[in-house]
Amino acid sequence: QVQLVESGGGLVQAGGSLRLSCAASGHTFSIYTMGWFRQAPGKEREFVVAIRWNDGNTYYADSLKGRFTISRDTAKNTVFLQMNSLKPEDTAVYYCALNRGATITAVARLYDYWGQGTQVTVSS
Repeated sequence: QVQLVESGGGLVQAGGSLRLSCAASGHTFSIYTMGWFRQAPGKEREFVVAIRWNDGNTYYADSLKGRFTISRDTAKNTVFLQMNSLKPEDTAVYYCALNRGATITAVARLYDYWGQGTQVTVSS
């Protein structure tokens, strides 16, 4: 059973930083991608960034490039999202997701597994 467990969310002031983690377990996929999405109250789920696990290639949402950075620890099956210069509009529940394929995609419905989400709140 595939499990994705996010952590690292919390309350931070505007301009601050947070580092989210997502630990994956219960799978033996050799080729897959991991993505981060977010959903603010009353809004649709929004793509943030994705990384292809075997080669580390990444794809960022244009609006977030430069402030957010994705990385991975292959030994720990964990993906990270470093968020800097946070703004109140970054407030959302952040989800990690796993897509059983080599395509780095921003399309949420193509991801097969999802974590439970972690709340990020940025105060002004």
